[in-house]
Amino acid sequence: SEPFREQPAPAFCSGFLVGKDLIATAGHCIDDDSVCQDTSFVFGFNLNAKGAVPTEFATDNVYSCKKIIARTQDETGKDFAIVQLDREVKGRQPLKLRRAGQLQVGDEITVVGHPAGIPLKIAGGAKVRSVDTNFFVANLDTYGGNSGSAVLNLKTGEVEGILVRGEEDFEFKGSCYASKVCN
Repeated sequence: SEPFREQPAPAFCSGFLVGKDLIATAGHCIDDDSVCQDTSFVFGFNLNAKGAVPTEFATDNVYSCKKIIARTQDETGKDFAIVQLDREVKGRQPLKLRRAGQLQVGDEITVVGHPAGIPLKIAGGAKVRSVDTNFFVANLDTYGGNSGSAVLNLKTGEVEGILVRGEEDFEFKGSCYASKVCN
């Protein structure tokens, strides 16, 4: 009964383009140079028009991690990495980042990423619950694998933040694990 159970889950985190050759993700996703060297970033891992999951990708959509430009990981606050790719990304535009103003409690947001490592999903219908100096809390519908996802403001379309933590994803029910549902 689990949604998307038939979809493959090869990804371990999410990320998004913020410059011609720069990806933003969670700091805990790319935590050192050896992880960087072993990581590829793939564009186009989403269902096609017929609902099929791609199993092969053009080399133009696959990029290697060249180096970590900036990274921090504070268990209760900032958790991000900016990664330089091996070349400029062609045919895609970086997402716009909020540069002025501040997110407010009640603002409507959505998240775009790869929950549990499956093809791209967009989860909307969320609102900001609280705002702190270095982070905000919202009722986003996410899973592990969404770490590094872009959190977007529905009104402006701008990136408000990077998803880095959340509730437990699954709970044991009967003889198997099922998605945890929060009130």
